[in-house]
Amino acid sequence: MTDNCTAANANKVFDLVVATYHEHDDVDAKVENPYENGSFEHTLFAKCWIDAVQWHLEDIIRDPQIDPVAALALKRRIDRSNQERTDMVEEIDTYFRQKYAGVAVGPEATINTESPAWAFDRLSILALKIYHMQAETMRSDAAEGHVARCRAKLDTLLEQRQDLTTAIDQLLSDIAAGRKYMKVYRQMKMYNDTDTNPVLYGQKN
Repeated sequence: MTDNCTAANANKVFDLVVATYHEHDDVDAKVENPYENGSFEHTLFAKCWIDAVQWHLEDIIRDPQIDPVAALALKRRIDRSNQERTDMVEEIDTYFRQKYAGVAVGPEATINTESPAWAFDRLSILALKIYHMQAETMRSDAAEGHVARCRAKLDTLLEQRQDLTTAIDQLLSDIAAGRKYMKVYRQMKMYNDTDTNPVLYGQKN
């Protein structure tokens, strides 16, 4: 990964992903990652694409008329997507761990409530929320009250993104200066693991 690890840069990548997804508006669409393989942007693009697809899978599975068999297949696809998302976030955190491995941690250094990569994950989801909330403000078939409420929510989301952008860059600056340190706790999701989900390992016996 190259050293363009800023939240502002990530926002540009995430907005590009969301716009690109909606050019196709298809959960099965295949797109070419426009960033150089191995770059930070390449990883962010791939990660946000997973988020964009999963967002729309979650919409589809909530169709009250969906066929139960199709719903089960979608649920399993969402589970796989969740695991891929988690794996990619942890890959980003591994990069940050290596990037800051040589930093001398100050005696008063504190740990953050979440790792940098999980903060970037929140930023990716915010890009999707902003796009879709903005779409709600432009609906000609919606009541005026609905549009007004969505405009207020959009303002809040935009403010939240600005605050999170600032907070992420400050966190990275603090880690680089030794004012904060990071630890990575793997998610260790149990329901996908045939050795820790009792329904799955019970079938082995």
